[in-house]
Amino acid sequence: MLEEIAVPLVGMSLDPTAGRSHVAGQPLLEALHLAIPDTAIDAAIAQTGTAELRCRLLPTRLVVALVLALGLWARDAARQVLASLIDSANERRLRSAVLRTASKGAITRARQRVGPRPLIALFRTLARPIATPETPGAFLGGLRLMAFDGSSLDLPDTPENTRIFGRPGSSRGQTAYPQLLLVWLVEVGTHIFCDALIRPCRSGEDSPVRQMLRSISPGMLVMWDSGLHSFNLVQGTLACGAHFLGRVGSNIILTPLQTLADGSYTAYIYPSPQARHRGEGGILVRVIEYTIDDPVRTGHGERHRLITSLFDLDTFPATLLAAEYHQRWEAETTADEVKVHQADRPVHVRSQRPREVIQEVYGLLVAHLAIRTLMFHAAERIALDPDRLSFINTLRIIRRAIPRFQRAEPERTPFCSPSCWTRLVKSGCHHARTVSTLEW
Repeated sequence: MLEEIAVPLVGMSLDPTAGRSHVAGQPLLEALHLAIPDTAIDAAIAQTGTAELRCRLLPTRLVVALVLALGLWARDAARQVLASLIDSANERRLRSAVLRTASKGAITRARQRVGPRPLIALFRTLARPIATPETPGAFLGGLRLMAFDGSSLDLPDTPENTRIFGRPGSSRGQTAYPQLLLVWLVEVGTHIFCDALIRPCRSGEDSPVRQMLRSISPGMLVMWDSGLHSFNLVQGTLACGAHFLGRVGSNIILTPLQTLADGSYTAYIYPSPQARHRGEGGILVRVIEYTIDDPVRTGHGERHRLITSLFDLDTFPATLLAAEYHQRWEAETTADEVKVHQADRPVHVRSQRPREVIQEVYGLLVAHLAIRTLMFHAAERIALDPDRLSFINTLRIIRRAIPRFQRAEPERTPFCSPSCWTRLVKSGCHHARTVSTLEW
């Protein structure tokens, strides 16, 4: 049972009569308020019934914020991240009490008490496409570009993680660490996660991808690689009212029926070899075959085959679709952002037990959603392609911004102004000159 989540900005009252914990007299992770409103966390906690039943120094809202912050500071110890979150508590006495109480074991127990459910609910509420028709590279012929993909994450070597998630095989036996399989749906133009599922490492990607068809809607063009292709995926995408553009392997038999004016041709795909032999239950698709003639690019000289439900040759000529398909690699870039830059650790996940593993992965996804949302809004204000902004530079800016927002007076925090984040995130633009300091 694993799904998704979204991002932070948590506020807690110091008034015990308000039904809140007495920790953190102002929003936590306030610098991310533009990305995710704090009311979403309250709603997720209420929906899952995970609010604390008595006054605690580590209440649910603080624990949720901590898990999300761990997705921004992967290399820091949890206690250090917690100290940064509550550094601005109005009553220093309370801050000292929390830090004295919040040992490594106490934080672990608090995370176990909260569990992954509020994070899953939060992700399901907030993970959605955000690009507009004006966003460069987000639409093709009026269709929103989406892509399925998946990757694995290394886990701590514990018996519990091995039992639940398993170890992938290798030529010499088994890998050094247990792994989980993370499969996702991403909006190509913004790199925003719109859906995600966690599975044991030996699970196939076909089943979770078909389950994520719940997030597909009319007006989308869904792309996938040959390893994800299946008849059921094609059928399910069409049933959602969306179009598809997928690569198929050489093992898929595509018998040409009619050659079209642009060199593509029509063919049927079938649910099984028996159905193909009988000519029953097939789906008509358009097939585009091409090779890459650039010797420095991956796949040079190989024959690529794409199938699509787009038959309008004027709006979607074969050369356009072949070139546009390679935007699917934006999904691979998204995996790099999470695994290399966010989870910047020798082992991607720090949690020792499966429930906390799921919780932590959701924190990574939500933190990524916040970063990419801020990048989108910054790029939108200056009509820039979000791909022109540097993810790692934006992550560094956010890491510096969070404690500064926490220490600043409320009337001096500019989180309510999108122009503030535009100025800050522009410093991460690939072609912009280096900005050495942040101006507040």
